[in-house]
Amino acid sequence: MIYDNALVAALIVIVVGFLPTEIWRWLAVVAGRRVEAGSELFHWIKAVATALLAAVVGRLVFMPTGALAEVPLSLRLASVGAGVLAFLLIRRSVLAGVLAAQVVLLGGIWWLGIH
Repeated sequence: MIYDNALVAALIVIVVGFLPTEIWRWLAVVAGRRVEAGSELFHWIKAVATALLAAVVGRLVFMPTGALAEVPLSLRLASVGAGVLAFLLIRRSVLAGVLAAQVVLLGGIWWLGIH
């Protein structure tokens, strides 16, 4: 009986959560093959993606939920600043920016003793 409930729950998660988003990902891959890298459409798509990412980061910094809400705003802002600085200093490396932001955030959490 428990197996049936777990199987039903897993199927619901797959049908409701995974498949609807996966369809859009595949459609984006197919449509993206036809977009020229220098076209106006490409620049518009890049601008929309950048804006969405900025909105998510802004929400995480200024209106966090869960455990991140316990972290002071100053530490969250310092983390973003460290990430941007590392990105700019290390040949516009996204990996360097993300790693620097994580080091500052996690180091600050450890330093402040936030659990």
